[in-house]
Amino acid sequence: MGAVSPSYKGHRYPVEVISHCVWLYFRFPLSFREVEELMLERGIVLSYETVRRWCAKFGQRYAGALRRRQPRPGDTWHLDEVFIKINGEQKYLWRAVDQDGNVLDILVQNRRDKTAARRFLRRLMKKTRTAPRVIVTDRLRSYGAAHREVMSSVEHRQSKYLNNRAENSHQPTRQRERAMKGFRSVGAAQRFLSAFNGISSHFRPRRHLMTAAAHRAEMSIRFVIWDQITGAADRPTTA
Repeated sequence: MGAVSPSYKGHRYPVEVISHCVWLYFRFPLSFREVEELMLERGIVLSYETVRRWCAKFGQRYAGALRRRQPRPGDTWHLDEVFIKINGEQKYLWRAVDQDGNVLDILVQNRRDKTAARRFLRRLMKKTRTAPRVIVTDRLRSYGAAHREVMSSVEHRQSKYLNNRAENSHQPTRQRERAMKGFRSVGAAQRFLSAFNGISSHFRPRRHLMTAAAHRAEMSIRFVIWDQITGAADRPTTA
């Protein structure tokens, strides 16, 4: 799509190794040490600290490239917020998905009041460069107050029964949060989750709606896209 592949200049290992480690870490609930062990089984010797640096450097870059390839968001947005613990303090993870389950954005905030809701809605519209036809939320009053200020012309449906799409989208994050035993800071949580949602969701097609053959075909396409955005597809092949 005209995007420039990341630069790996100065790195000892080839792009195939780096991108594979980043994929393992963000796709599965693995620690850096577990990724190190999996690579050792393949005969590749590296340290968990090297894996950590690769994930920090390339994770968000890969995720951003994947998001730029996503289709235009649907016209129905589901918004939800959940509690997360960061250094023992309660924070809130805000999430928006469209009717197809595509993650539009996530944001970690200290509160879930009107100001926080307004900030999230404005960020969503700026990031997607569009406005939905309908937004669906739970009955948190902050949504209604922010909606009237930011997107009053958009239909707003509030019901605890209509928002399963957004609530289900939190499940992979919850699984990863448990595996990591929480986050250390708001900034670290935001950086990790931005990369995690971009990469993990790319490799999570709606499996329950596909046959096994269709799922394998779709995953093959997604791995080709992964090689393209990481630059692995640009590497010459050897006979």
